[in-house]
Amino acid sequence: MSLTTVLGFDFGTKSIGVAIGQQITGSATPLASIKANDGIPKWEEIGMLIEEWRPDLIVVGLPLNMDGTEQEMTQRARKFANRITGRFGVKTATQDERLTTADAKARLFEMGGFKALSKGQVDSMSAVLIIESYFENQY
Repeated sequence: MSLTTVLGFDFGTKSIGVAIGQQITGSATPLASIKANDGIPKWEEIGMLIEEWRPDLIVVGLPLNMDGTEQEMTQRARKFANRITGRFGVKTATQDERLTTADAKARLFEMGGFKALSKGQVDSMSAVLIIESYFENQY
């Protein structure tokens, strides 16, 4: 079975951006941003998103240092991805997310100026870019 629907997460300690993507179009749409308490989300909210969208795969952004080395957040994002697999039985993958926040801000600014730059919108747009870069790296 080929992948079709991908749910993407931009992991953060206070907020986790969420987007949904379709492999057939290679594109994604921002959904929401979920509040987190020191990196721990309300798992019910993630469960509801998985239930609603029934993704074939979940892609979690992996925050790396600019030189490609890992940092504390890299380990926390990996743990988050593992917890999703453990709790919900959905296959997860990680995707290098260097520069996605800057790209997300630039894209939102083009669409709506400073008013478009709320934290939640930046996080969910970052999740869009994580999914799109995942698709680009599959070919």
